[in-house]
Amino acid sequence: MLDWHLELFTNYALFFLRLMVGLVFIDSGYNDIRDPETRGKGIGLPKGVTIFLALAELAGGIAVIIGVLTQLAAIGLILIMLGAIQKKIFVWKTGFWGKNGLGWNYELIFVSMLLVIIGTNGGRFVLLH
Repeated sequence: MLDWHLELFTNYALFFLRLMVGLVFIDSGYNDIRDPETRGKGIGLPKGVTIFLALAELAGGIAVIIGVLTQLAAIGLILIMLGAIQKKIFVWKTGFWGKNGLGWNYELIFVSMLLVIIGTNGGRFVLLH
């Protein structure tokens, strides 16, 4: 049996997970806020809702990265992902893998990662619980 004491790296791994998740949401929110009208038309939502979701992605991504109310931010981001999954399954009738890799597997992966963040509170390297 290997006994490398890898648990010593758990908090670093959780920080890296938070960083990657946060960067994806920040990038997504930033791209949506740049042209909310076009993005809203693309996903079938009004401009105001698109702006709200973009700001929520930005704020949630930043909070997850820096570790401020990490669990609350992760819950909010999960709700956004569940909304996207719902739309892909029931409105657009997209399969798990979808066409050209545009299924709801991507959102489900992020829900899984956010659940790890919730369950661990993001690890030791957080600013405010």
